[in-house]
Amino acid sequence: MSENVKRFDPAATGPLEGIRVLDLSRLMAGNMLSLQLADFGADVIKIEPPEGDPLRDWKDDGLSLFWKVYGRNKRSVMLNLRDPASMNALWRLIETADVFIENFRPGTLEKMGLAPERLLEKNNRLIVVRISGFGQTGPYSRLPGFGTIVEAMSGFAERTGFPDREPVLPPLALADMIAGLYGASATMMALYARQAGTAAGQVIDLSLLEPMFSVLGPEAAIFARTGKIKQRVGSASNTASPRNVYKCADGKYLALSGSTPAVARRIFEIIGRADMNDDPRFATNSDRVKNRDLVDAAVGEWFAHLDSSEALETMRAAGATVGPVYNIAQAMDDPHFNEREVIVPVEDEGAAPLPMHNILPRLSATPGVWRRPAPSLGEHNDEIFREAGIALPRAGGGPA
Repeated sequence: MSENVKRFDPAATGPLEGIRVLDLSRLMAGNMLSLQLADFGADVIKIEPPEGDPLRDWKDDGLSLFWKVYGRNKRSVMLNLRDPASMNALWRLIETADVFIENFRPGTLEKMGLAPERLLEKNNRLIVVRISGFGQTGPYSRLPGFGTIVEAMSGFAERTGFPDREPVLPPLALADMIAGLYGASATMMALYARQAGTAAGQVIDLSLLEPMFSVLGPEAAIFARTGKIKQRVGSASNTASPRNVYKCADGKYLALSGSTPAVARRIFEIIGRADMNDDPRFATNSDRVKNRDLVDAAVGEWFAHLDSSEALETMRAAGATVGPVYNIAQAMDDPHFNEREVIVPVEDEGAAPLPMHNILPRLSATPGVWRRPAPSLGEHNDEIFREAGIALPRAGGGPA
């Protein structure tokens, strides 16, 4: 990990300075979306209920580290939206906002009196981002839709794991992360359209399902044209060979990919099997995929007789595409990760600097900024209410 501790500067500005975002979402997808905007200078205000965003309760050894990472660069207002005074305060904030993010179950926003039509009547320049499991329309629209469910229904889990075992769900909030990135991109497109004058405000219908399905690539087209359903192949690939993780003599694993003909030929030469380059069973990538088990047996035997460091050095020296399978401790100790500051230490009040992922992507002229740590619940009530000319809050969270 880099030794360059990132320190927060509330006066720092980024390319999205002047854009105000009201984030009413909970857990991962919305927080991932608003993090992208906050990291580049948008004023992201988390509107939280009295119990706070449930992400605060995703704890490790009692530490709310998810919140520290995904709440950074944001401000927090605590409002009880069942209270009329709090709802009035929200409407005042909506008048000042550029983006409104929510992830209630479809229909809930309307029941709260916050239907998109009403929001746009109040502020016709508002970008309303609606995040849900399955989208705002369709037979499943009213079903609860956490990422786990769409990771299964999208076809992703069915493609993950080994053929003789059960489908495997990702061990992290993958669907939420992908949807959050799509959502940030869509929000920027809508803001650009507003600036260009081609649209005023608009509504973004962002499901978790559709972004998750998109990462499967052309599988629908493949099935339609060939009638074939791709099967689980573990760490191998249905589209390229050699491609797998291989165990070395010291018990460590290396990942190898020979996705192009030149690299595949080079790999066979490195492992002492140049004869495979003249074998019709391995002549093309399609041939190698059909005979994947034979390819993996030959490559795997070579790796099995070398320590991982020697195998890695030999493959890299020959121009093969190879890398170690890291755990988080190994990634944090890697010199490339350190020089590129993939993981950076960030100041954490009252504690040692906290490692987290750096601001992405890297912009040469208008980079992201470290402005403030993740806020405590309702930390900015007074500050934001004063800015908006709203009476200060009374006990219980609602404005007086």
